[in-house]
Amino acid sequence: QVQLVESGGGLVRAGDSLRLSCEASIQTFSMYNMGWFRPTPGKGREFVVTISWSGTTLYADTVKGRFTISRDNAKNTVYLQMNSLKFEDTANYYCAASTGLTPGRWDYWGQGTHVTVSS
Repeated sequence: QVQLVESGGGLVRAGDSLRLSCEASIQTFSMYNMGWFRPTPGKGREFVVTISWSGTTLYADTVKGRFTISRDNAKNTVYLQMNSLKFEDTANYYCAASTGLTPGRWDYWGQGTHVTVSS
């Protein structure tokens, strides 16, 4: 049974930094694409950033230059370093894993970790 467990959320002030972690119980973790998502009003869950199995990253324009995704395959963990946080970054952040076999499909989801940014 695959599980994704996020951690690292919390309450911070605008301009502060936070690092989220997502540990995956996937034996072949290194072969999975990983991503971070958050709900957007009226648009459902939108991607924040993804990292492919080969390390290619893709960032949403709203976080480009402020957020950095990385992965440690030895620890089955993906990280999201969030700098210069803004009030509008307040959200539940969900980690997801994809085999990449079906374009656009994310096979597994975590329960989320909440980030609150006070202005």
